[in-house]
Amino acid sequence: MKLLENISLKPYNTFGIDASAKQFVSINSENELKEVLTYHKETPKFILGGGSNMLLTQDVDKLVIHVNIKGITTLESNNEYALIKVNAGENWHEFVIWCINHNLGGVENLSLIPGNVGTSPVQNIGAYGVELKDVFYSCEALEISTGKKRVFTKEDCEFGYRESVFKKQEKGKFIITNVTFKLTNTNHILHTAYGAIQQQLATNGVTSPTIKDISDAVITIRESKLPNPKEIGNSGSFFKNPVVDKNRFTAFQKEYPNAPFYKVSENEYKIPAGWLIEQSGFKGKRFGDAGVHKNQALVLVNYGNATGSEILELAKNIIKTVTEKFNIPIEAEVNIV
Repeated sequence: MKLLENISLKPYNTFGIDASAKQFVSINSENELKEVLTYHKETPKFILGGGSNMLLTQDVDKLVIHVNIKGITTLESNNEYALIKVNAGENWHEFVIWCINHNLGGVENLSLIPGNVGTSPVQNIGAYGVELKDVFYSCEALEISTGKKRVFTKEDCEFGYRESVFKKQEKGKFIITNVTFKLTNTNHILHTAYGAIQQQLATNGVTSPTIKDISDAVITIRESKLPNPKEIGNSGSFFKNPVVDKNRFTAFQKEYPNAPFYKVSENEYKIPAGWLIEQSGFKGKRFGDAGVHKNQALVLVNYGNATGSEILELAKNIIKTVTEKFNIPIEAEVNIV
């Protein structure tokens, strides 16, 4: 564990933004994290995981703590389910593949989501009809101000659509060190109704899908739509899909009868933000090195040397245009720093 100064964060964020950190330390164990919190108690801190859910618009004039704690442990396993404890620094997709290789069900629809396990509860990551809360059991976190450990249950986390207690009242107060998942050992519940999964399974010639078949289908779909951050800077889906009440949805559907939607509850409907952005004329558009991806309008990209501020200005322009055109506000899913 070594404290570094004036370090470029370009390798540590998937947008590839060349911002710098005043101080930087990479943490490989919970004890190292406790030590840093103890010796730098009064120093302002910035917590960094996989760097996949943030847009850096400026240099970070704080101590950047890169949480890189690795390890996967089986806590309990029986004929029905397994409790798997995963340390925060594990790559999310690599964990999903580990589960599939061990025939553990529940996360296959979340294949190829960028980022690390430690940040997955913060925004309750989700895709193709499944959210993290569906498999979440608990997580451990250290309180930044005291270094004390706290266990958060599912109820404690107050999960919502891309929301959790870590984005609300506990924002900036804790560092998640590990997450425990409750996964199925047998009788896997397969989710194939959302998006193009059934169509992709048919294309793959699959009639009785396994969790690996679901994962393979999701990977194929995502790779066809989403750019690889190693090839072109991006943070995956930049915007949340807006959820509107029945009255607003009825008015919207009357004007746009062919628009896609998903019914969330008796009074709530989710409208794909990508469709709204595409209909607003932004899909595939480029503004200098900042742009909207040609295959998926939800994704903002850095074609090379865009600054975080330039990407943020594009995002603001999209939000303003969509809101004015459809009377449906959309908001960023990523954290703006």
